[in-house]
Amino acid sequence: MEKQDNSNVEILDEKKDDVAQEQLDVGAQQKKKKGKGGILIFLCLMAVVGILAAIFVPSFLGGKPKTKRAKTDAVTVASPYRLSGNGLENFDLYFLQLENQTKNIVYSPLSIKYALAMLNEGTDGASHEQVAAIIGEYTPKKYNNSDHMSFANAMFIRDTIKDGIKESYTKTLQDKFGAEIILDPFENASNANSWVSNKTFNLVNNLLDDAKVKEEEFILLNALAIDMNWVNRIQSACAPLPEGMGDKYYNVKYLHENYAEYISTIMEDHYPTMTFNGLENRKSVLIGASFNHYDIIKDLGEDNIRKTVGEKYKEYIAEHGEECGSYDEYMDKYIEAIGSNYKKEATSTDFYLYDNDEIKAFAKDLQEYDGVTLQYVAIMPKNASLEAYVKEVDAKSINNIIKNLKEAKYDNFKEGVVTRIKGQIPLFAYEYKLNLEDDLKALGVEDIFDINKADLSKMLQSGKLAINDANHKAKIEFSNDGIKAAAATSMGGAGADTCGFDYEYDVPVEDIDMTFDKPYMYLIRDKKTGEIWFVGSVYEPVQQ
Repeated sequence: MEKQDNSNVEILDEKKDDVAQEQLDVGAQQKKKKGKGGILIFLCLMAVVGILAAIFVPSFLGGKPKTKRAKTDAVTVASPYRLSGNGLENFDLYFLQLENQTKNIVYSPLSIKYALAMLNEGTDGASHEQVAAIIGEYTPKKYNNSDHMSFANAMFIRDTIKDGIKESYTKTLQDKFGAEIILDPFENASNANSWVSNKTFNLVNNLLDDAKVKEEEFILLNALAIDMNWVNRIQSACAPLPEGMGDKYYNVKYLHENYAEYISTIMEDHYPTMTFNGLENRKSVLIGASFNHYDIIKDLGEDNIRKTVGEKYKEYIAEHGEECGSYDEYMDKYIEAIGSNYKKEATSTDFYLYDNDEIKAFAKDLQEYDGVTLQYVAIMPKNASLEAYVKEVDAKSINNIIKNLKEAKYDNFKEGVVTRIKGQIPLFAYEYKLNLEDDLKALGVEDIFDINKADLSKMLQSGKLAINDANHKAKIEFSNDGIKAAAATSMGGAGADTCGFDYEYDVPVEDIDMTFDKPYMYLIRDKKTGEIWFVGSVYEPVQQ
């Protein structure tokens, strides 16, 4: 579809003014917070900006409108993207599908839902029906603010027209959405920008432009930000390590079995690199896990093991003249040691996975804050391109993947083999701006942008206006840094005792490759409610 100029504001009896939309310079003003990490997401949605120019002021001040608002009969509108609750639905994936490009994308369905819900409280007629067709049964959930999560709504109103906004509307915003109602002279963007910065941990700055704010009569804002740590870091940093771990993080050695795995720590902020979608030298982190479901004594039989190993032990003694104890003593220790491998597990971190012939998925929890646990879920198609996968995927398919995610723990893997999971996960950081107005129009929400059709009569005492601008910007950083604790298991051993003899059996190993080296999509969800905070795609990770 051809993109339209989102900067026009249509006013009854006035000519259209063309206003160039300026880039919002937020990235240069952002400062990294120390001691945080894991996953950082900072998003501010400027939902409705610049709804009316100065000609509307007389009607706010008690004057009669020059022309009565054209009535629009309410119509019944049905949408395939209608929300039936707070969980993952097709609406959450809609913007990724509509702006399906080979580039990094990120947005917040949660923030867009909140903005639409707040706006719809002020609409009537067909305007209300179109937005309500999307909102459906969605019930906004309030989140508590903390050092790790910020969630806020506000309506800035030009102080000279404060009586033109219905008190019933502002009360609804306060009661239902916890919104702040703020009077402002709109001489510049300073107050609104300060509010946004404060609600995003001072990471989103200078969002609004002074010249543009001077033209507005009110602004609806939703701002949210999270700065959260993983429950356990993905790959260990050089210090501090768990007590007794020395300089190792993930080390697996099954006694007398030909199996060893080792993942090194990250030293001096140096991360292993990988090739991602043909791009070389991309910064990444390693994961690894091993689950020993192979009962070697049951499979081979204790007598057979004693015979095979015993013969080799006698040959060793004859050749080297060294004993590791009497024959019976050594063999008893050997059987005990090799039998102890069964049912052992080791993993470099806590994670979930899903793997079949078509896709692979990796999921990991963030720490719980104020009763809320968010989970990151990455999904990579193995055969199809991400573009083709996104075009066809729906909420039912994604929900099925989430439902069938397996936690990386012993009970979830196949008997009779050693399951070995290895992978490399790229790190990424970027920002993205949705074409929100065009996207909403494509979704069927059209009348609120048309001065001749928009009906915002539940918001206004009198007068006529339409939505002038709708913007959505998001920023995300996926990182290994700042994790407060490490989860690791060390399983080491040098054999039955200190002598030089050992006999190692080959064991059946089933490998699961969790390397994400092609473009993939991801979402961040509330594990309890299913609410989707963020959706995005990765085409270009961070370069080392």
